Amino acid sequence: MPTPWTAAQARRAADQPAAALPVITAADVVPIIAGHDLWDMWQIADADGRTVIVEGCSWWFFLATPRFADPDDRHDAARIRLTSHGADGWRDHGNAFPDGFTPGSREWSGSAVLDDDGVTLTMYFTASGRKGGPRTFEQRLFETRGRFADGRVGDWSMPVESIAADGELYLRADQEDAVDGRIKGFRDPGYFRDPADNAEYLLFSGSAGRVDDVHDGVVGVARRASSDDAWTLAPPLVEAIGVNSELERPHIVHRDGLYYLFWSTQAKRFADGLGAPTGLYGMVASDMSGPWRPLNGSGLVAANPPAEPYQGYCWWVTGEGDVISFVDFWGLACKPLDDATVRRAHFGGTAAPWFRLALQGDTATVVVPR
Repeated sequence: MPTPWTAAQARRAADQPAAALPVITAADVVPIIAGHDLWDMWQIADADGRTVIVEGCSWWFFLATPRFADPDDRHDAARIRLTSHGADGWRDHGNAFPDGFTPGSREWSGSAVLDDDGVTLTMYFTASGRKGGPRTFEQRLFETRGRFADGRVGDWSMPVESIAADGELYLRADQEDAVDGRIKGFRDPGYFRDPADNAEYLLFSGSAGRVDDVHDGVVGVARRASSDDAWTLAPPLVEAIGVNSELERPHIVHRDGLYYLFWSTQAKRFADGLGAPTGLYGMVASDMSGPWRPLNGSGLVAANPPAEPYQGYCWWVTGEGDVISFVDFWGLACKPLDDATVRRAHFGGTAAPWFRLALQGDTATVVVPR
């Protein structure tokens, strides 16, 4: 059975000042690619979750677009782009896929796993909309295998759909338009291999089926016994019925025999009256079957500071415990975000400062700097 993330637990997150991250300053907002916005990211990792290091660099995929007059428009044109990070900072290595290669009208978030040969790379990603079709918020999970060598990715196999929503455990994310600024979810495939039995899992951000509640967010999961098998949908790991509508970018880090499940969500996605901040949240369990226990009693791991509640988003925890996110709307000093000019002036569109997590049992502590 899914573990519920309860209103009482989420409410505790409103009063955990130790989770607040430092305020982002101008010195922190360093563009990665001139003239481009970058946001959601994931590293090339091995099947055990360790970050791959090649020539002294870690390798990261971001969602990217040219800078639009309104940064909110980026979601309708997102492409996956390869970068590397080393002692000299960030470097750009171009789009991951050729133009027109993927089956959606844009490419949304996922994960990437490198085989033991050090070359064969599997990309799990979200195809949003349909190639050549009108803009919609349809979301489908795909995977493709390619080659990673000499600072480039390519030779991709034809993308195949990993798993589809069944309309029962998980709603089909096939909306034409957002409703009250919200969209249903079936996106963000995050790969995890269980060291206990080598079974493989795809976590994803989903919406619960057969629930009549706008706050219907779940951490969904599909499982296969080995890479030769097909993915099979399983019940959600965590559900936030009546609490939150989006548990985004879920992923698992295995540490000291425990399973640490992380996701990101925004303050505006919580039910009224809970008061929980935009941040990185998580739970821990002794095995994949749960039950899952909220970290720090509430689930909150790291949060935007009260002075800048929109400054960062989409936190990603590596197998080493390092945490990266992107600079969202920073330096607002309480300015409203209802104007595109303000949004453009204050959108970071680049990597935020790193930090590290200290994980011990049911406690996750922010260590700044990493």
